[in-house]
Amino acid sequence: MKNFSGIAQITDTGIKKHFKSTEPYKAIFEFVWNGFDAKANNVHIDLQKNGLDTLESITIFDDGDGIDLSNLNNSFEKFNESNKKDDDDKHGSHGRGRLAFYKLANKATWFTKWDNKNVKIEISADTISQYSGEYIEEKKQNKLLNNIKSGTYVVLSSLYPKIPFPAEETLLDSLKREFSWLLIINPHKKLFLNGIEVPILENTCFEKSVQIDNIEFKIKAIRWHEKLSHDKSCNYLLDSHHKIIYKELSKANNKIEFYTSCYALSAWNDSYNKDELEMDSNAESQQKILKKINKEMSDFLKEIYEEYLREYVDAKIESYDEKGYFPSYLGYDSSYALWRKKNTKDAVKSIYLADPKIFANLATKPLKIIIRMLDKLLVSKENDAIFDVLDDVLDLSDTQVGLLAKQLKTTTLENIISTIETLQKRELAVNQLKELMDNHYNSVLETPDLQKIIEANTWLFGAQYEILGAEEDSFTKITQRLRDQIRGINHVSSDDLDKNDAVNQVVVDGLNRQVDLFLARKNKTFDTLNNPIYKCVIIEIKRPSVSLNKKHMNQLLDYAEILSKFPEFSNDEIYFELILIGRKISKDDFSITSHLNSQKDKGEKGLVLHDGNIKCYVKSWYSIFQDFKLSNSYLLDNLKSKYEDLSDESKISLVDDLQGQKAS
Repeated sequence: MKNFSGIAQITDTGIKKHFKSTEPYKAIFEFVWNGFDAKANNVHIDLQKNGLDTLESITIFDDGDGIDLSNLNNSFEKFNESNKKDDDDKHGSHGRGRLAFYKLANKATWFTKWDNKNVKIEISADTISQYSGEYIEEKKQNKLLNNIKSGTYVVLSSLYPKIPFPAEETLLDSLKREFSWLLIINPHKKLFLNGIEVPILENTCFEKSVQIDNIEFKIKAIRWHEKLSHDKSCNYLLDSHHKIIYKELSKANNKIEFYTSCYALSAWNDSYNKDELEMDSNAESQQKILKKINKEMSDFLKEIYEEYLREYVDAKIESYDEKGYFPSYLGYDSSYALWRKKNTKDAVKSIYLADPKIFANLATKPLKIIIRMLDKLLVSKENDAIFDVLDDVLDLSDTQVGLLAKQLKTTTLENIISTIETLQKRELAVNQLKELMDNHYNSVLETPDLQKIIEANTWLFGAQYEILGAEEDSFTKITQRLRDQIRGINHVSSDDLDKNDAVNQVVVDGLNRQVDLFLARKNKTFDTLNNPIYKCVIIEIKRPSVSLNKKHMNQLLDYAEILSKFPEFSNDEIYFELILIGRKISKDDFSITSHLNSQKDKGEKGLVLHDGNIKCYVKSWYSIFQDFKLSNSYLLDNLKSKYEDLSDESKISLVDDLQGQKAS
């Protein structure tokens, strides 16, 4: 047993200058890297706390080769250079990483086992360039090292109390970002924090095999879903032991939120030696193979990026839509508005794909301005000017600009075709529903007949009801309960029927065994000033045999009053639209017609009341059919769709068709 000591080839001040910008907790990473560089399969970090739940010490244990005691001058005396230098499989701290401990602790103690020798080495932050050590008996060795062939156990003690240290969950996340790229290609290697294995960062893995000069290579590309702790994406060559023998920066760098690690594995890699390459007679051949495999990795990453970018851009554009960046198209016909928004979305997508940095770096306001100006330009006589602008602004080749122009023209044509198909489906749906109301109204049931038809074709009520989401259960229950407070809302009398049916009491009795259709939806949307609001749509559909009259309208108005006084709904962020729909308005009714006439100046068909955040509408199915034909008259007249006579169609057949097709 003997003592030993030494001094680094740099001053205390020089050492500390190197770590000036290092975050204190990241000193731990250096010890983890030292363990993996020493061929450890397992590295354990443990945070010891005292009775006051204050961090008292930190230990890092690995089962690697231990510290080479025959070469301490390289391990502890050289700074910024070591036997790790130019070794691509090593972390590359070049002998200085061990001294980063001074950022969070005053003392570091190494217990190491190497070549059946047990040693203890100490360094104080006060004299950080100096180290002292001693060979120790096995009984004085750390007990974790006694049961293994070799390894190192480091204790960081006398921690600085005022140094900020992250929570365990935050530290775990940082360890994931630092070591995932190493752990994913070395599944036998494990890293633990307080006994919990550090998981690999979420990723998507892609694999392919290629032949280069009759040599088989397996390429494994990893797209990380989050950014690693180091900024750069690299390509690696691995030998049969998964050791990194070569690496270079990937061409996948500087892409938007695209982080990769790409590895090529082959038996050929075992023969690669870059240090002797220039003296080898096969040097030129190996250089050519190396160049080809790098190109294969780059091409593979390019394919992955193109697919990723399409998904990324689609998600971004949908988020722009959810945030209200696209125009609202209020006042436009619903079919035209749908086409217009899709056309603008596709144009934004084409430009985004051509040069992602255009939209990625924009703040909200200029982004909204560009999208809305593009929307206007696309339907103007100056739409060809888009290409002039792109040619001047984007850093694209003539081929890329030509491709972009083709994309824009293609998407426009696709939108036109899609709009025609949608309009034809809707025209057929209107004709089928009209046939039901003309000839099958006595046998059509609200549930399940009309309910499923409505849910499949909400566009019938107007552009603003194109998509009504699924019910919010609590909202539906509340509104149903409030509806039940209205006297007689579920009762049918002879006054509710046409006079030629009123004498038939059996009809009234049968109708009272049915229930009216009640639909309630609550969706998050935006008002005209782009403020987020909740839009609540409540649809009351009277059974087709009933003719709407004053009683039904008053029930709707009573319902609006109850909703307005309910505490949960009395705020400025909730807007209600109540719609009463029947087969027709009674020819003997005066009240509904009077209310409709009084609201004509508002420019909204069917509106009978607009009070604060509540609007009430009364509509007949025939007025809905007429509105559809009027708003789409130009296209319908030019399409001149021809449909077979529907009069021979059974009620069941018509209902099945309407419920099965969603003409959107």
